[in-house]
Amino acid sequence: MGDAPSPLAMARIHAAAFTQSRPWSQEEFTALLDSPLNFASGDGRCFALVRVIADEAELLTLATDPCFQRQGLARALMQDWQIQAQSRGAKTFFLEVAADNTAAIGLYLSQGFAPCGRRSGYYARRNAASVDAIVMRKELP
Repeated sequence: MGDAPSPLAMARIHAAAFTQSRPWSQEEFTALLDSPLNFASGDGRCFALVRVIADEAELLTLATDPCFQRQGLARALMQDWQIQAQSRGAKTFFLEVAADNTAAIGLYLSQGFAPCGRRSGYYARRNAASVDAIVMRKELP
C-alpha cells in the first residue's frame, strides 16, 4: 500500500478518525514502532499498526483519515497487514473493536474474523458511557 506513515502522521490520522475516545500520541506510536515485534502498514490516508509474537498477530489499531473513508482503503489495508504478518510467521490473527463501531465490525467480518470474546466497558468515551470491546479472531487454514 506504499510506505507506512511516520509516527507524527499516524497520530494525526488517529486523532481525526477517533474523535469519541483518546487518540494515541506521536510518542506512543514512536515507542510502539521501536519494538521489532511491531510494524505499520499503509500510507498517509490509512494505516494499521500490528504486533506479531510467535505465530499470533494482533491488529493494535487501524485508522483512516475521515476525508478518505468509504473508498476501500481499509479493506485493502486489511489484506496487506495480514500478508505481512503471515510472512513473519503469524497463523492466527486477533483484533478488538468497539461494539458500537458497526462499520469496522462489518469490515472485519467480511475479512473472515469472528467474535471470540468481549471486554466489558473497555473503550472510554468522552461525555458518554464506556463501550464494550468485541475480541475477534481469524485462523489461517
